[in-house]
Amino acid sequence: MKFTKMHGAGNDFIIINNMIQKIPEEKFSTIAKSLCSRRLSIGADGIMFLDSTKSEAAYKMHFFNSDGSKGEMCGNGARCICRYGFEKGLSGKKQIVETISGLIEGTRIDERRYKVKLNKPTVFEIDFPLEYDGTKYNCSYVELGNPGLPHLIVEFSKLHTLDEKKLYDIAKGLRKHKMLSKGANVNLYFIDDKQEIHAKTFERGVEDFTLACGTGAGSIGFTLIKKGIIKGDEVRINMPGGILDINIKENNEKYEEIFLTGPTNIVCEGIVLDEDLSY
Repeated sequence: MKFTKMHGAGNDFIIINNMIQKIPEEKFSTIAKSLCSRRLSIGADGIMFLDSTKSEAAYKMHFFNSDGSKGEMCGNGARCICRYGFEKGLSGKKQIVETISGLIEGTRIDERRYKVKLNKPTVFEIDFPLEYDGTKYNCSYVELGNPGLPHLIVEFSKLHTLDEKKLYDIAKGLRKHKMLSKGANVNLYFIDDKQEIHAKTFERGVEDFTLACGTGAGSIGFTLIKKGIIKGDEVRINMPGGILDINIKENNEKYEEIFLTGPTNIVCEGIVLDEDLSY
């Protein structure tokens, strides 16, 4: 099994070209859980199987989290797979990728920077306060695409000062809050004295903080603009793994389009020799 390892702002992925490998779809989850395991295998936040499609897209992206669960979409993953497609001659500088949440558009900015149009917001609750462990949090809730990828946006001034274990406990508690029917990715953010936005995302399926989350950054930017906290249509999000740029536009159908731009990195390519992997 040939693979490529990439990351976008520290959000790392394994890519398998299934148009060549021909792995049965029912095996994707098992392979994801095995190969994404750090120390025991290649290790990654998620895995993407690139497959053929009958739609107008260049190819289809099957995304699985490191725990083997299927993901609706992944913004940084989409940027990486767009570069993969271009580098491998599977698509041009502009491309369309099919995901289970809908079609997304990708654009090559330069050799390493890629931009994708995320799935449109299908659910948005601007004021969505939640209480956890006796504390009430100022939250908003966003779903991108259909089926919706859920994101909780949490104003959190102690992001850089709170003990890591306590931060983890709060994010994990909110991620599975009883008011969230299918759970959510939890995006904690604060705005510093220089008006710069800092954020960390606790991701479903990884069940931990990742170094960056593309759809999370898009959801934060969308929320801050809709709430009037940020003026204009551009937002820069500082995440532990790097900077992600968000641009919001309103199209003719009067819904907002969210564009995500950021870096990509091709880490390595190789062949899986894992003797414990059976598929």
